Amino acid sequence: QVQPVESGGGSVQAGGSLRLSCAATEYAINWSCMGWFRQAPEKEREGVAIMGADGSTEYADSVKGRFTVSRDNAKNTLLLQMNSLKPEDTGMYYCAYHYSRGCHMVQLDFPNWGQGTQVTVSS
Repeated sequence: QVQPVESGGGSVQAGGSLRLSCAATEYAINWSCMGWFRQAPEKEREGVAIMGADGSTEYADSVKGRFTVSRDNAKNTLLLQMNSLKPEDTGMYYCAYHYSRGCHMVQLDFPNWGQGTQVTVSS
């Protein structure tokens, strides 16, 4: 399996926005369940948002209304638009995908992970 590659992280002030990108193969973008996960310092990794091959989405309660996951099929990229960022959104953000049935925010379902991109939100 090809490892996805994240980009777009950075440092912003609270209330700001960032857009993360995850580059993957054309096949993965079109046919897999893809997701964003994050890990804050000294905390367990958690799900942020996922998108199924059918376009269905699921968000963590903490980001609903602020984050939007989407696909750019022309660029073979999964996007995460993050608005109204809060300090508690700080962490390493990872992109992952799988081809199994069902698309849920269950980390064990995802065998293919990127290296991550750092997001830091200051107050």
